[in-house]
Amino acid sequence: MSNSPIFLGIGNPLLDISARVDPSFLTKYNLKSNDAILAADEHKPLYKELVDNYPVEYVAGGATQNSMRGAQWLLPANQTVYIGCVGKDKNVEILRDAAAKDGLRTEYLEDENTPTGVCAVMITGNERSMVTDLHAANNYKIDHLKKPEVWKLVEDAKFYYTSGFFLTVNPPSAMLIAEHAAKTNKVFTMNLSAPFISQFFTEPLDALLPYVDIVFGNEAEAAAYAEAHKWGAISVKEVAKKIAALPKVNTKRPRIVVFTQGGEPTILVKEDHIQEFPIIAIPKENIVDTNGAGDAFVAGFMAQYVQGKDLETALSCGNYVANIVIQRSGPTYPREAHAFKTNA
Repeated sequence: MSNSPIFLGIGNPLLDISARVDPSFLTKYNLKSNDAILAADEHKPLYKELVDNYPVEYVAGGATQNSMRGAQWLLPANQTVYIGCVGKDKNVEILRDAAAKDGLRTEYLEDENTPTGVCAVMITGNERSMVTDLHAANNYKIDHLKKPEVWKLVEDAKFYYTSGFFLTVNPPSAMLIAEHAAKTNKVFTMNLSAPFISQFFTEPLDALLPYVDIVFGNEAEAAAYAEAHKWGAISVKEVAKKIAALPKVNTKRPRIVVFTQGGEPTILVKEDHIQEFPIIAIPKENIVDTNGAGDAFVAGFMAQYVQGKDLETALSCGNYVANIVIQRSGPTYPREAHAFKTNA
């Protein structure tokens, strides 16, 4: 493989603050389990209360960064690079160190006036509710992407990934990379990320989707996309088929849609052909934390896909990495060598 990164991600770097909480904590802040939202004014006191009243863990997060770290875990050295905006504070050093330990190269834009973004991850049972205060992540500027040394990374890469969350920050930057991918016949991928993206950021999502070669999501995000586009109450499979068939700028390859469904089989659609892939079942008591499971799935899938492996292998690896992560606290990856390559 190349000596320069072939897989580039752009997103919202965040410090995850994770804790198991009482259901009453969610009720107090009008939160739902198994959901992800942006912080409103009513949620601002949440972060301090979480730290003060619960044993918390800190994880270098942000959906795209989670996936890029996981992909690098499975790839040869120096194959991934990640772009986003951070503050100049102690939290960014935690992010840098964690990324470096996972082998992920970071090219952060530093905002001197705004703190690094944070995400409260509140776990109840096996589900999590996430509330993000983007802070500096919200201030990413396309001028940083256009810097010669940064754009060179885009030009050298062959595969790209962003989360839907980045559409809340800087759609033009995502579009610039997507347009480059389409013009050069490279692969641009994205994740629907959360129901609110389809519901409230429909316009930038619809503008970007024609450039997307692979769409990731889960069953809740599929339902939200269908509702936002007035498709009626249709199945996850039908949503996947309809998204796969939407207009596409680069017609040299068909769009692929991959939807995970928790404990149910993962759905893949390509050229109107539907496949289902069973997850790796484990006892419920072995599930530690589902936070980051979707990010881990993308990590495993893309780690194989960028190496030219077939879709079945990519899907199997996605399920493999997700299975590992849900048995750990937070979206973290073991330090020991992975075993998937001996099973592929």
